[in-house]
This record gives sequence, C-alpha cells and structure tokens, in this order.
Amino acid sequence: MQIPHLLTIVTIGPAVAAGVLGLIPGRYERLHRWLALLASVVLFVVSLFLWTGFNPDVAGFQLVDGPIAWIPQLGINYTLGMDGISLLLVLLTTLLIPVVILASWTSISERVKGFHISLLLLTTGMIGAFLALDLFLFYVFWELMLIPMYFIIGIWGGARRIYAAVKFFIYTMVGSVFMLVAILYLGFFHHQLTGVWSFAYADFLKTAPQLAMGSSILHSPQLLVFLAFALAFAIKVPMFPFHTWLPDAHVEAPTGGSIILAGVLLKLGTYGFLRFNRALFPAAWEACVPLILILAVIGILYGAWVAMVQPDMKKLVAYSSVSHLGFVMLGLAAGTIASTQGAVLQMVNHGLSTGALFLLVGVIYERRHTRLIADYGGIAKVVPIYTGLFLLVTLSSIGLPGLNGFVGEFLILAGSWEKYPAVVVLGALGIIFGAVYMLWMVQRVFWSPFAHEENRDLKDINLREVLAVLPLLVFIVWIGVHPTTFLSPMEAAVRLLLAR
Repeated sequence: MQIPHLLTIVTIGPAVAAGVLGLIPGRYERLHRWLALLASVVLFVVSLFLWTGFNPDVAGFQLVDGPIAWIPQLGINYTLGMDGISLLLVLLTTLLIPVVILASWTSISERVKGFHISLLLLTTGMIGAFLALDLFLFYVFWELMLIPMYFIIGIWGGARRIYAAVKFFIYTMVGSVFMLVAILYLGFFHHQLTGVWSFAYADFLKTAPQLAMGSSILHSPQLLVFLAFALAFAIKVPMFPFHTWLPDAHVEAPTGGSIILAGVLLKLGTYGFLRFNRALFPAAWEACVPLILILAVIGILYGAWVAMVQPDMKKLVAYSSVSHLGFVMLGLAAGTIASTQGAVLQMVNHGLSTGALFLLVGVIYERRHTRLIADYGGIAKVVPIYTGLFLLVTLSSIGLPGLNGFVGEFLILAGSWEKYPAVVVLGALGIIFGAVYMLWMVQRVFWSPFAHEENRDLKDINLREVLAVLPLLVFIVWIGVHPTTFLSPMEAAVRLLLAR
C-alpha cells in the first residue's frame, strides 16, 4: 500500500503533534507524555511504509513529493524525496524519538509540555533535512533543528547548561551562515548559466560542477563554495578541530537530548558531506580528500586518547563520538563502494550504540546523581540486568563480530585499504584504543572492588527503561547478524552518487 504524500506526512506529522500539545494546558503533564509517546510510535509505524514502498533497485529518489511552488520568483520549491541513503537515516530518526521520550519519562519533571514540543519540532527539522531536494528548503529545516536543541540543552540541561547551549548555538550558526551564502551563490550561478531561477538539488547537480571549469581548482569558485558547505558540516559532525562544543553539549544536555544529539544530529554533518559536498563539487572534493583523511585520522586517534582519560562516563562517551565519526569521514573520503556503504551503515550503527550508551548512563545517573567512574565499582552484583545490557552495548560500540559496529568498521577499513593502506593502519589503532577505554570503564564501574556503600541499594533497570533500550538492542544484533538487510537498500544510491 502506497500512502499519498507519505514523505510530507512523516516530515510534518511531528510538528502537527507539537501543535496539538501546544493547545493542552501544561499542568496535564502525564497527558503530554502519553500523547507525545503515542505520536512518536505512530510516526515510526507510518515511517515503516517508506521501507515497504521503497524499491532497492532504483538508484534515484523515490516517493517524491512536489515540486510545489513556495517562492516562485526565485524558483524555490517544496520538494521532498528519498533514496536508500536517506531512507536508513529517516528510519533511525523515527526509531529514536519514542526511545528518547521513554528515557525522559521521569528525568524531565519540569516544563514537560515544552520539552515534548521541542522534541517533536526537532524531529520535523531532522527528517526534513534528510529528505529536502531543494537546497533552500534544506537550509530551512537545518535551521529549524537549531532552536529546539538549544532549548533542550539550555532549559533541561545540567548546571552549565546555558554555557553549553550558547556554545552549541554559536558554533552551529557560524557554519550555517557560510552555507547560506554558498546556497545563494549557487542559485545566482544557476540563473546566470540558464536564465532560470532554481535551488533544486537536481539542477545544482548539473550546474555546480561547472564552477570549476576553465581554471585551477585552487583558483575556482567551486573550492570556496565547497569550503562553505564543509565548514557547516564539519562543525555538525564534529570533525577535529571543530569538536569542542560537543563534550559540553553532551555533558550538560538531559539524557534524551544526548541520545538525539549523538543518534541523529551529528549524522546530518556526515550526510551533508556525502549528499552535497561530494555530489555537487567533485573537483573540490578530490582536491580536499587528503585533508579530509588527515582530519579523520586525527579525530579517530584524538577522540580515543581523550576518551581514555575522562573521569565522567558521559564525557567519555561524548569523546568516543569524535573517534567513531572519524571512521565515517574516512570511509566517505576513501570513496569506494564498500567504504561508502560502510560509512552510511556506521552512521546508523553509531546512532544505535552511542544512543544506547547515553540512555544507560542516564539510567544509573537517575539513581546516584553522579556520572563519575570513581563513584562506582563492583556494582555488577547489585544491578546484574543493567550490567548485562551495558556490556552488550559496549561490545557493540567497540566492534565485536556479530554485532553492528563490526560490520560498519570492517567495510570502511576493507574498502579503504587498496587506496590508503597507511590510513587504514592508523584507523585500526583507533579501534584498539576504543576497546581499551570502553572495557576499562566497564571494568572500573562494574567489576572493580566494591568501594561505596551508597551503591549497595541501587535498583536494577526497570521495565520502562528496558523497553526504551530494547529496540536499539534488536537492531544492534540484527545488523551484526544480517547486515544485507540494511546494505541492499543503499547500494544503488551509493553507486549512482559515486558515479557522479
């Protein structure tokens, strides 16, 4: 069954649900929680029709909604479309939203209405950015994400939440302004070449590569436009050295904020590099591949080394994101079919594994109100079910064969070996360091000598928290055991994108 305007329903649906919540008085907190959860579950179920209606043999965009004239004087249209790459990322988003709401059920006790409205508006922004086929529309969704996330950190975050929220806002805005200028320049350039105003992605695929014609890439406008886009996406990933906002944002954000930040928001940076930088500016991309590889390797090793010395569990997981997303950028820069598929799959894997880690760290924080590794020790006997779940997610994060992390990292390194063997060797060191800091943390928290009497009365993970993390565990195992389910839909899209 094909639902008309399915992409619009999935994109705008959360904003409509937010509007409904806005009509209900804030004192009905329980009703807000249940309605937000219901809306998120319905959104996930509806998004599954994207999977059933998707043809993996078609490389181009499917289920296209539009174009509908929005600002016709400038050729700006409302157009949504989906290929195998955006399909997986949209489904990851719709999966994580109910997880976030369940994880925040008791930890968000003030301004409950505002939190769920912010989360639903953020969902519309994220899904819209993955599906937009007009670059001006993409920018609108990109900016829409900024405000709700700013409030989620700044209102429901920790002691230094205002500092972290402002830092997140400033970093993101700086990159966004340069990207907006670049988008406008592409529109003007397209008009200059064709006499027609347009900001359509399909039109820019034809005209943007011509920015490099007739001159050296180092002296062409394409390089400047490429760098403007790259700055916005590098900050969002975040790549070294633009990563410094991330640990503060993660540490101060509430548990749900950290899950959605790591699970989806960071992927918009890597998605942007693949969808826009590589496809629209091929000459500039090739010229900048060595720089991207260098920064990717630095991110892999630096993130692992800094994570290794963190006393705070949440900060450790935050720096691990810098390292893991360095692998994604390595795969994209290598540019082979295998490495690119591995990079896209690793975007999903990171969202599942790191989202689950943040959720589980939040579970123990609600009980002890501390995330310091030194405040635990020997709690495996006290909370055995929690310990088992945490260990499974840890093994996923470090790439144990049979779990999701192994598949993505293996494809990235195997696909990159022929072109960049030295880079692969350095990347493999990052995997080793990742196992060291994650397993060392687990050993100190769960199996070191019991040192704090406060931990003796810890309650094990409850049913609601198990239900929150269970969907992530299902996909962690599913991808590890049968990755073809998730690799097949993206293959045709990846091949087409690399061929361009």
